[in-house]
Parts: sequence; structure tokens; C-alpha cells
Amino acid sequence: MTEGFLRYPGRRFHPLWAVDSDEAAAATYNANFGPHCRVGDIVGILQDPNIQWPEAEVVIGGPPCQGFSLLNKLRSSDPRRHLWSPFLDVVEKSRAFIFVMENVPQLLGTQECQSIISRAEEIGFRVTAAKLSAADYGVPQTRVRAFLVGSRLTNPSSVFPPPKTHFDPRMGTGDSPGYSPRAEPWNTVQKAIGDLPPPVGTEIRDTDPPLDLHFGRNPTLKSRARYRAIPEQGMNRFDLQRRAPELTPDCWIRKKSGGTDLFGRLWWDRPAFTIRTEFFKPEKGRYLHPEQHRPLTHREAARLQSFPDDFVFHGSKIEIARQIGNAVPPLLAQKLASVVDRLLERPNRRIPEPGAAATG
Repeated sequence: MTEGFLRYPGRRFHPLWAVDSDEAAAATYNANFGPHCRVGDIVGILQDPNIQWPEAEVVIGGPPCQGFSLLNKLRSSDPRRHLWSPFLDVVEKSRAFIFVMENVPQLLGTQECQSIISRAEEIGFRVTAAKLSAADYGVPQTRVRAFLVGSRLTNPSSVFPPPKTHFDPRMGTGDSPGYSPRAEPWNTVQKAIGDLPPPVGTEIRDTDPPLDLHFGRNPTLKSRARYRAIPEQGMNRFDLQRRAPELTPDCWIRKKSGGTDLFGRLWWDRPAFTIRTEFFKPEKGRYLHPEQHRPLTHREAARLQSFPDDFVFHGSKIEIARQIGNAVPPLLAQKLASVVDRLLERPNRRIPEPGAAATG
């Protein structure tokens, strides 16, 4: 999120303070944006009387969202569901005019989402929410996430969601309502990673980007045979079962439906599917290279998330993969920054007293 806000070509945003419970993620933040991300539990930090909270116009973030994921939809007691509350505590303590919160799309429509909106309204915000597809904003990936935008300045629904800048060429030409007048076709896997050579080695390399994170894995002979059995773009586990049943895991054979993106190859001329934290495991999703017999590399995943090559990642291979997969794509964050910029254009700003209704 911060990467996208800082690369926004309009208003200059300056980060002041950040927190993350993941030490490697905090190290990555500090390496790119300055030494003001602290490691810790936000709940404990909020209880620390020695913290000097800086005032800020904007608070952005993504409280952990696993409690809302499809895999955890029955776990209503998951404590991660409630980390939006300290997020809004930070919004209040920093006396922010605007906040942007990211989460999984399953959040919208839940009672928890209504609780978030109600709490934000109590401290003077108007809130609007929408699901955004990253591909509609130039990211070469069909990642869909929910965003809540709160403002004390005006009704944020007047500028959010932002007009789509890219369209699916299979569905039209981008001249429909909701699109920018100069909308372009979706960005593709080919455009994002097509210039990279075959990866070298299996570890992070001591070389300049992009090749530092362009390393492979050491798959088993059976895995290599499975890759070769589905050589064409777009093939997946069902094609593997049809072409090489002897190589197909029994659990896939028993599972007759669902999971069409598992063990799948990407298409050159389309965006990637959602890049998750285990993109290097093709059995977890559509993570096979369109042509080469291998899964995606860390650099390819970072590019499909729209990270520039000069962005610095810290941590182990697993920690970096987690940062890449959990990130809001920077290009999408730029569009959110444009929304915030327009909201901040409102003259004669003032912060209402807690409990007051936002005006506009």
C-alpha cells in the first residue's frame, strides 16, 4: 500500500509511522520507506502509554483477513476477525481525515463489516466500500479485494470506486460506464514477465535485480514429469488426469469438481490468477509458467503483483513469498491514492468531535 501511495504521481504522500507483527515485513518496509515501522502486536502497542502518536491526514492498512477467508468461514470466533478495531483506534489517535482499509472480498456484507462501518461513523467518518479487481487498474493479475474508504471531509462515494483504467478485451472495449475514457486492455503475463530468462539456482542470488529473486526450485522427477504432461498454456489438473492418469494424485482423481486452477499453466495473453503466498507450489493454484516446465519464481510473482524491480525485499525465501502474496498490488494502491488525493482537495478541513456526523 505504501509503495503505491509514494509512487502516486500527484500529491506527495509522506509516511510517518507503521507497525507490523512480522519482523521480515517490517524490515522490508524500513528498507524502502524509512525507519519508522516498528515490530509488534498493535493491541499491545496501543496500550503503551509511552507511544507518541503522530498526527496524520491518512491511515492505510490491511488488518489480517484470514478470519474471513473461505477456508475459515465457519470460524466466527477467530480473533483475527476483530483486528479492525485497533486499526480504527490508530485512525482516531492520529486524528486522520481519511482511512483506507483492505481485506478479502468475503468481508463485505457480513455483520463484522457493518460493525466496522458503525464504529467509523461513531468517530465522525462516512464510509463506502467496494470490491476492486486489480486487473481493472493495470495489474497483470485478476486479484479481487475489498476496500473500505472512510472520510471526515465528504462522502467518499463521490470518488470511490475510481474509474477502471483497463478492461477485459474478451468482454468488450472499455467504453462502458465506470471506465476511464482512455481505458486500455488488461495487462498480461507476457508483458509482465516475458523478458525474463530461465531462472538460475534455487536460492536468492547476490546479483542485481531482477535476477536476484529469479531463482527456481528443485522438483522431484515425478513433478517434472507432471509439468511435461501438460505443456500447453491454460492446461490444469483435469488435463493431467486425461493425459497422464498414472501421474495424477489419487485425491485429484477422487475430486471430480472444483479447483480448476490447481496445477495449471498461465496464459501469456491474459493476466495471472491471484498470486497467493505459496505461488511457488503449483499444486496450490495456477502457478506454472506458460511454457517452461516449472512454477513461478519470486521475481515473476513480484512483477505479477506490479512491484517494480527496485523494490527491496528482506527475509528468507518463505518470508519474501509471504510478503509478495499478501501485498496490495502497488499499481492498485496508486489508484487508491488518487481517491485519497481527491478527498483531500476539500477546502476548510476540520476534524469533528468524536461522535459527530461527517459533513458533505
